[in-house]
Amino acid sequence: MYHGNGGYDWHTVYNMPIWLRRFTIQSINEFNEKQAEAAKKSNKGTELKEIPKGPAIKRPTYSTKARK
Repeated sequence: MYHGNGGYDWHTVYNMPIWLRRFTIQSINEFNEKQAEAAKKSNKGTELKEIPKGPAIKRPTYSTKARK
């Protein structure tokens, strides 16, 4: 039910014949595998690259004396 993305409620799955339940689960698994493979292929060229480091930023120097 959960992996079907809300397509089936508990009563429908419970009352399904076993052969239909197995077929439905197999179809959902195949669909999810194809979707994951397509996502992996599309993300293959967009890997994170390291950002080059520039010069260090200096902190401003503040007076440690209390102002009156």
